[in-house]
Amino acid sequence: MIKLFRAYLLYRLPEDDSYFITFVDGEFYQSSPRARPKPLAKDSPLIQRWAKQTKPEQGEKEFSGPDLSKILYMVEPIKINGKTRGVFVVAHNTDGERAEALEAVSVIIEVSSLVFVVSFILAWLAAGRVLAPLRTITTTAHAISESDLTQRLPTQGQGELAELATKFNEMMDRLEAAFATQREFVNDAGHELRTPITIIRGHLELMGDDPQEQQETLALVIGELDRMSRLVDDMILLAKAERLDFLQLATVNVADLTQELFVKAQTLAERDWQIDAVAKGQIIVDRQRITEAVMNLAQNGTQHTGKNDTISIGSAIAKGKVHFWVRDTGEGIPLIDQKRIFERFARTYNSRRRSEGAGLGLSIVRAIAQAHGGQVLLRSQLGKGSMFTIVLPLDPPQEMSAYAQHSHR
Repeated sequence: MIKLFRAYLLYRLPEDDSYFITFVDGEFYQSSPRARPKPLAKDSPLIQRWAKQTKPEQGEKEFSGPDLSKILYMVEPIKINGKTRGVFVVAHNTDGERAEALEAVSVIIEVSSLVFVVSFILAWLAAGRVLAPLRTITTTAHAISESDLTQRLPTQGQGELAELATKFNEMMDRLEAAFATQREFVNDAGHELRTPITIIRGHLELMGDDPQEQQETLALVIGELDRMSRLVDDMILLAKAERLDFLQLATVNVADLTQELFVKAQTLAERDWQIDAVAKGQIIVDRQRITEAVMNLAQNGTQHTGKNDTISIGSAIAKGKVHFWVRDTGEGIPLIDQKRIFERFARTYNSRRRSEGAGLGLSIVRAIAQAHGGQVLLRSQLGKGSMFTIVLPLDPPQEMSAYAQHSHR
């Protein structure tokens, strides 16, 4: 038995943290390697128990202390002629695996912490770059006020934020233009109202006790008040022009409307009134607003023509659009004035006659046309006359049609 154990231990080396332990006749004989942990010392209770083992056994034994955590073992008694002559034990110390596992966990924690810190820094930098445009938008929005609408966002690169900055700038352009137009409108309206107010005040202050003078002053005051009333009505009309309920749409016969416009225009002034053409068909428009627009054009024509001049009214339908025009043989409009006359309170520089109105008539015509989704065209030549044409789509814009249907319910 001793020779068997000696040969086996000589040629077989156990793996790390494993031990081959042999016993002969109930006494410890030899182990490989010879150095063993304290729980496997020669006089330990576990070794003493294994020395007297007569039956195969395998299991595990836990120990307390910093050097050892658990021992896995397998005991195999060796019998000769039915009598136990020796015991062979294979034991394994799990403390090495435990230390390796703890070391691996420690490495994982360190690496994870480093990755977390690096990721946090990168995320913070990326978030700063991503949120920078939003901070710029916030700063710009705080800087915007009614007196300063010039602030704009820088548009760099592409993507949703760049598109947002572009849309924001476009919105600010529209707001700035709207506020500028509003301020100009208020200033012009104040100027136009100041004149009749000054006239009224001056005549009332100088009015004496003469009844005839009082009647004349009263007539003049009433005339100026009427002019102020027309100005206020025109300004209210222009203010309403951008609302969806500005139009009351209905199906209108073009021929009937043209004849009606011609009859009403003849009462404006003594001119050579004519009809150029009459279209046939049905259109969807606000009859009252179209009548108002054409009457404004006709009134404008009477102010720039003489008794012997011709003013013609006509209508036509072509290419999905309806045309209403007013043509005259008057003084014509200089090229420099042909764009600005549609602005509020605008008049031509070189007109031989000054209109009694406030210069809102053509602005109203344009507002009515645009509300219908159309436009106003002008063709004029000095000394030969002018032709104003209102061009409207046969079918109104979808949002206006939907609103009209909803309002009629």
